[in-house]
Amino acid sequence: MAVEITQFLLYAQSADAKIRTEAESNLRQFQEQNLPAFLLSLSVELSNNEKPTESRRLAGIVLKNSLDAKDAARKEHLVQQWVAMDISIKSQIKDLLLRTLGSSVTEASHTSAQVIAKIASIEIPRKEWPELIGSLLVNMTQQDRPAALKQATLETLGYVCEEISHQDLVQDEVNSVLTAVVQGMNLAEHSSEVRLAATRALYNALDFAQTNFENEMERNYIMKVVCETAMSKEAEIRQSAFECLVSIASMYYEVLDPYMQTLFELTLKTVRGDEEAVALQAIEFWSSICDEEIELQEYESAESGDSGPHHSHFIEKALSSLVPMLLDTLLKQEDDQDQDDGVWNLSMAGGTCLGLVARTVGDAIVPLVMPFVEANILKPEWRCREAATYAFGSILEGPTIEKLSPLVYAGLDFLLNAMRDENRHVKDTTAWTLSRIFELLHSPGSGFSVISPANIQRVLGVLLESVKDAPNVAEKVCGAIYYLAQGYEDAGTNSSLLSPYLPQIISSLIETAERTDGGDSKLRSSAYETLNEVVRCSNIVETSHIIAQLLPVIMNKLGQTVEHQIMSSDDREKQGDLQALLCGVLQVIIQKLSNTDDTKPIILQAADQIMILFLKVFACRSSTVHEEAMLAIGALAYATGPKFGKYMVEFHKYLEMGLQNFEEYQVCAITVGVVGDVCRAIDEDILPYCDGIMSHLVKDLASGELHRSVKPAIFSCFGDIALAIGAHFENYLHVAIQMMQGAAGLCSQMDTNDEEMVEYGNQLRRSIFEAYSGILQGFKNSKPELMLPHAEKLLQFIELVSRDRHREESVTKAAVAVMGDLADTLGSNMKILFKDRTFCADFLGECLESDDEQLKETATWTQGMIGRVLVS
Repeated sequence: MAVEITQFLLYAQSADAKIRTEAESNLRQFQEQNLPAFLLSLSVELSNNEKPTESRRLAGIVLKNSLDAKDAARKEHLVQQWVAMDISIKSQIKDLLLRTLGSSVTEASHTSAQVIAKIASIEIPRKEWPELIGSLLVNMTQQDRPAALKQATLETLGYVCEEISHQDLVQDEVNSVLTAVVQGMNLAEHSSEVRLAATRALYNALDFAQTNFENEMERNYIMKVVCETAMSKEAEIRQSAFECLVSIASMYYEVLDPYMQTLFELTLKTVRGDEEAVALQAIEFWSSICDEEIELQEYESAESGDSGPHHSHFIEKALSSLVPMLLDTLLKQEDDQDQDDGVWNLSMAGGTCLGLVARTVGDAIVPLVMPFVEANILKPEWRCREAATYAFGSILEGPTIEKLSPLVYAGLDFLLNAMRDENRHVKDTTAWTLSRIFELLHSPGSGFSVISPANIQRVLGVLLESVKDAPNVAEKVCGAIYYLAQGYEDAGTNSSLLSPYLPQIISSLIETAERTDGGDSKLRSSAYETLNEVVRCSNIVETSHIIAQLLPVIMNKLGQTVEHQIMSSDDREKQGDLQALLCGVLQVIIQKLSNTDDTKPIILQAADQIMILFLKVFACRSSTVHEEAMLAIGALAYATGPKFGKYMVEFHKYLEMGLQNFEEYQVCAITVGVVGDVCRAIDEDILPYCDGIMSHLVKDLASGELHRSVKPAIFSCFGDIALAIGAHFENYLHVAIQMMQGAAGLCSQMDTNDEEMVEYGNQLRRSIFEAYSGILQGFKNSKPELMLPHAEKLLQFIELVSRDRHREESVTKAAVAVMGDLADTLGSNMKILFKDRTFCADFLGECLESDDEQLKETATWTQGMIGRVLVS
């Protein structure tokens, strides 16, 4: 049944576009007309050692892509195609793949290992292909098997473990896999290629080893082999062994105590003397231990009593030796590390780990780090000054304010002076450290701040001067200004120390955003994001006139982007990016000025020009909607209220365009939110556009393509529309209720072991209740009887949710509120239903005992509504 396809596969890689396109078309046609034969032919090609490497390589790639895809809907389609195929064809394909593992061409055996794992991910959870693990283990246990086959087999075992869940294998299979893998790491018996494949396979198999790690003898053996492998003479194998140790640190923290002395010595030696790639993993081991202990401390502070997981305090015990090791790494900077955001080296890993250690042990780290800071901060060598600054900045989160405040008060002036250091690395790290100080130790609203009337002028003087520095330094300075402004967010009506300096700050940030030397650095977006924060956290009483003056400046800049000459896709992208940033600033200005009655008229007066600008921004794109402009329009709708109705003639087509954007689902989600904003703003005036909007919302809900995260917002939007148009929602009631009941049924079938699904289920339930509330309130004064046939099912759903232990508080609030709406809207018609449902009293009783005042208030109101119905 297999067909000779070598020539097609070679032609599909031809440099001649005509030949290539024709070959691709032939392959696609074969795939569509006879998928089983197509996949079998690819397997034959991949397994045949006589065939050219090029055709085998492409056969493997196409085969893998026929079984797996990044897109969830596409992947499910491919899985179903495989499941539906004839079992004898599938067996032939699997046999060919297993045979290919022994190929002398490494590329063929490697690809075959990946494809086997993809098939395993489909079949093993379905209890199919039970012989796979056994077949692979034979390759490992028989002495005469060649090293290349053992290497490919270990790769396959690793990939299979990566693809499937530990629940898919029985313990005997797990034991056999681990035995084969750990033996494959044995130095005496195997080549370096086999040992590397075995170590990588162990990394993927660790998740399966819970039972083995509970057994002391088995655990000792695994740890012994991993530690020995971490001392191999090949750097790649050492690195892979340390990756296993990092994973063990987070998976099996509670059983590590007997090995920690050995692990400390091993990591210390590695960090101080091994190649960077290996040393980075040794540091990562300690970062993982910190992550575990931080989580345990959070658990302990949340839970009273000592029944929680065991906390071994490894970091505290190792502190006096661990900190000096990490401080040493800070001196191993690279000359150009400040120029590349993606760089990750020993000094950065050491600083990150030092920050985690500070969060783990708090005050205890300060006396260990400060001598290093004091010894290095004034040295002529730039590496010493930069390392000292980085060390200081790294320990600002964790220790108490009491411990840190004297150091920060003493060091602030020094750091401000260091912004004029002759070395760019020192300035870059100093700016980062200042932003950390303002983020963590500047909170006037809660009573502590390093900023005072005495030093604010000097601080701002240095920052506004340094924002003109090299792009990477300027970007960090923007971060410092951002957190400096954010500190005043919770200051309430108290005067902000920043207010007198706001014009200077704003003009400096605009100048920074307009710099042309930023290149690929994020300077422009950092400058505009900082400007947003400065506006958002400003004291409106003191600064409204300044923000009012900023409005036309930003509008003018946005207007200029529309006039840009677009000559290429690159131009289009740059235009879109700049428009996004400027729309973001306008959104913040609109929200800020519309928050008070005194300043709202400024927005109302400019609303027409603002809306014209947004519509022009939308017109710049033919097929997609600009998400930042959409968000800003949501803010404008909120600000202008009923007056927004006049913009709908032009705007509604962009709303509908956004609702149809399945691919960029964030755009669709934002547009759904804006529909709600517009409904609340213009109420019944949305009616002429509801047929189109509801049609798209229903299509969105029914779509398998649209990302599920958008769907809860759509149900909430049903409630907004119903509330806005009242009795007119009757036209959409049938389809809306059908969708809501379908989603409610889905909620009860969700996997409660999957945290993501539990969270999604909560979002879905809350939004369904919000939809019902909106519809009930919308019909209350005109056609309440329309909801009577649906009342019983709604109560059943509430009862189901009330019994769910995974229910979030927000879901509880929405459920209690909709019970009250049922009573309020349907009145005495609900009497029998409420009498029959005894859960109501228990559920309300639970809510009335809550610490959440808002929930108690809602429950009291609902209790009153139901009480009124029962006595009617």
